[in-house]
Amino acid sequence: MALQVVFIMHLLSRKFQCVLLTLGIVLVIAMTGCSALGPDFKKPKAKTNSEWLADNSVLSTDAIVQTEWWKTFNDPILDTLIHTAVHQNLPLQIAGLRIMEARAQLGISKGNRYPQSQQIGGTVNDVGLSENRPNFNSATDDSYTDYQVGFDAAWELDFWGRFRRAIEASDASLAVTEADYDDALVILTAEVARAYVVIRTLEERLSLVRSNITLQQESLRIAKIRYENGATTELDVQQATSNLADTQAQEPSLVRSLRQSANGLSVLLGMPPSDLSAMLGGLGAIPLAPAAVTTGVPADLLRRRPDVRLAEHFAASQSALIGVARADLFPSFSLTGSIGYQASNTGNSESNDLFNSESLFFSGGPSFRWNIFNYGQIKNNVRIQDARFQQSLVSYQNTVLTAYQEVEDAMVAFGQAQRETAFRAISAGAALRAVEIAKIQYREGSVDFQRVIDSERFLVSQQDQWTLARGDIVLNLIAMYKALGGGWEIRDGRSVIPDDMRREMEERTHWGDLLAPEN
Repeated sequence: MALQVVFIMHLLSRKFQCVLLTLGIVLVIAMTGCSALGPDFKKPKAKTNSEWLADNSVLSTDAIVQTEWWKTFNDPILDTLIHTAVHQNLPLQIAGLRIMEARAQLGISKGNRYPQSQQIGGTVNDVGLSENRPNFNSATDDSYTDYQVGFDAAWELDFWGRFRRAIEASDASLAVTEADYDDALVILTAEVARAYVVIRTLEERLSLVRSNITLQQESLRIAKIRYENGATTELDVQQATSNLADTQAQEPSLVRSLRQSANGLSVLLGMPPSDLSAMLGGLGAIPLAPAAVTTGVPADLLRRRPDVRLAEHFAASQSALIGVARADLFPSFSLTGSIGYQASNTGNSESNDLFNSESLFFSGGPSFRWNIFNYGQIKNNVRIQDARFQQSLVSYQNTVLTAYQEVEDAMVAFGQAQRETAFRAISAGAALRAVEIAKIQYREGSVDFQRVIDSERFLVSQQDQWTLARGDIVLNLIAMYKALGGGWEIRDGRSVIPDDMRREMEERTHWGDLLAPEN
């Protein structure tokens, strides 16, 4: 067998000497040929601000990236909820799987630079010739078995950079899926924090309503006693009853909202609607905003916001597709060839002669294809890709503007919520004191019961508004952290899909190293 291989190689060296030289020259040209067609992508320009408009002494422009901003609330329960959501949230896992898909697609694009179609195969055919066919020669064997084994290959040379641009597009598409995952991570952490604050706010509002129900039940008791003693009319009793029922009617609404908010949080945590009492640790207080909040400067926003990076990478992918489309305007050059062994059992030839040197066959050579009759379809496809690229540039600019708006909106809302809360606290305190005074004066007979009713209704309203304002401070701070693009950095060094899912996929399909975490 060794002697046979040496003989075949010697035979090939004689017969293919000129062909191999030609192929070598073509290969060099293919690898170092003309630059890729289409524009080279440059980062889009967008209008930026040098400083934030919001004027708030709590906000700091230090360039310290708060990768885990939720820890500034110093709430271990919130930390646990976000940790659980990051590991169990299903839409986030889908975003991670899209990264795996894009990695595989990039591998396909890279493979297109090399021989695109190749086959190794063999055939065994029993042949029987008709003696009644035209020009049949009686000396010809009319029955034989044909054996063939060989290798076919075709390689389209990347003269115009079609495949290089396709790789650029796939690489940028991979970056798009990674930025999309980061964006989903930012949204998820913010939504979990928001749902938690909403639950704590509803719990406190419900507690205040129940406290006011107890307070108004006492007022009703006093009104009944005074009515039974003839000191007042039935009007006081009916007013107290109506006021109490109105406050009691708020309780079912708050319980419903609390249950629905818990259901929404359960889904964010990747579990069916559940009783989260154990995880939430019972009733809790609304988280407090930190004394200082780091925002960075406006220029940091373009680096931190995943959706801005997503828009940039999408534009890069679309830019490369212009070159892919433009390459179709020019001829494509390919190298094709086949080599193998063929033999039959006719005459003196036996099937075991298949791998003899005399059974060797080969063919090969260059070819080109040029689609010149396309009726403007190729040019219009280039125009389509160019228009889409321009759309992506405008979309990038709009994404940047929207990002600035979201930050500014959250900043001003955060600052004004703090001011509102200060006034609401004064109002709620004064309303509570007014109820106490009104009751004292009513018992003494110096005021009618309407004064008590009005003060109690106002107390319910002001305490509820005060609680909502305190919750709004934290909700607006969460919105600001989300707008600043914080939180996605926690994925560095960790897999974007759960370990059990990765093992399941590896058992089902050979993924190589594509499922490994990537920094």
